[in-house]
This record gives sequence, structure tokens and C-alpha cells, in this order.
Amino acid sequence: MLFELRKVCKSFGKELVLKEVDFSVEAGRTTVVIGPSGCGKTVLLKNMILLLRPDKGFIFFDGHRIDDLSDTRLVDVRRRCGFLFQAGALFDSQTVADNVAFPLWQHTKWPRKEITRVVHEKLELVGMGHLEDRFPAELSGGQQKRVSLARAIALEPEVVLYDEPTTGLDPIRADAINELILKLKLKLQITSIVVTHDMNSAYKIADRIVMLNEGKIIADGNVEQIRSSTDQTVQRFIQGRSEGLDHD
Repeated sequence: MLFELRKVCKSFGKELVLKEVDFSVEAGRTTVVIGPSGCGKTVLLKNMILLLRPDKGFIFFDGHRIDDLSDTRLVDVRRRCGFLFQAGALFDSQTVADNVAFPLWQHTKWPRKEITRVVHEKLELVGMGHLEDRFPAELSGGQQKRVSLARAIALEPEVVLYDEPTTGLDPIRADAINELILKLKLKLQITSIVVTHDMNSAYKIADRIVMLNEGKIIADGNVEQIRSSTDQTVQRFIQGRSEGLDHD
């Protein structure tokens, strides 16, 4: 397994967000994590690469325990992972090209010519090669997501973690992001872990879907297994039905 979480717990104050979660990710596959708002999806994602650290439990990457490593010793692990933040997290004062180049300047000693080549290659891969000199404010939401994705893969990671990659996009632009995720899997053999509320996206890109609810995994299977689940909580979520909820 590329990632393995064992009995992971995470709290914020008195709120227990992750409750002894056991979760593993197989290399080369796309694992989609679904669940209602506030159930711990993004917290799970950030715990995996120790942007947040668990209160209890163990986290392994490529067979090695990493939750007890210092930030300095985590650098090599994080270089093997790309992270696409929900809001994109682009630097407003930097051009598209400079945003994508940022991790290369930070983590390599490559000459400027090589960094420029890699930046252009990654932007071409996500269909943004013609906008290298633009600033984030000059881009649409979908274009910003593409640039953020180019930056996430700049160091050619083995795994990319996506936090709500289609949020805020219209259906056509959301589908373009889905196509990119599929393209990167095939072209670069990237392992993908995707947090989303978007069931159209989940059904299109997932090899496996995991549902988190109230801090625990309540469903785990392929697309057809999730579609046919007899768990009413799962069915309400994937069908977008609100009956049984407290509307007050």
C-alpha cells in the first residue's frame, strides 16, 4: 500500500473529527473520498501528508511510518506528493509560470533553463501553456484550478491529493478537471486521492469510493458497489436526498 492509516484520531478542541480511522491507498489507483460537509474529509487528506498531525494512531507511506517524523525529515515524503488545495492557493503577485516554478525553485537546484522547460511542459499538459504570463486574477476559476494542478505535478509526484477539485466550477469546466485527473493517471501513472461532494465527478474518475460520515468510514467499494449500497445514509448522500435530516 502507498498510504496506510491505522486507528487515526484527530480533534479540534472538544470536537472529535476523525475517530480511529483505518484507511489505505493502493498505488496506481484513484481513490475518491465522499461524505457530508464537516465529516472530516479534508482533515483526513491533510493528515495523510502531515499538514495536520493526528492525535492518536499511525500513518505509513510506502511502508515506512511517517507520523513521528519532523518537518525536516518529511521533506522527502512531501516531494513525492502533490496537493491541490480547494481554493487553488495561487500567489496573486506571481505569474502563472512563476506559480508553477515555485516548488522547483524551492526543492531543486536545477538551472533556470531546465525549470523553464518543466514549467512549460506541465502547463501544456493541463492546457494552460498559452497563458504563462497571466496573473491569477486574470484567469477564470477553471483556469486557476488547472494552474494549481500544474504546480502540484511540477516535481512529478507519485501521488496527488485533491481537495474538492471541481468546487465552484460549472459542469463543463468541472468535467474538464475530471478529464485532467484521468489523463494524469494514464500519462504519468499518478496515484490520486480525491475529496469531493460531486458524485458525477466521483463516478467518472474513481476506481474506489470511500464514504466518511461522523468521523468514520461507513462504506468502501467500487462505483457499482457504492451505487447499490443498502446503507440509507450512503443512499441519501449519493442521491442528494435530505429526508431524515433536521431541517431546523
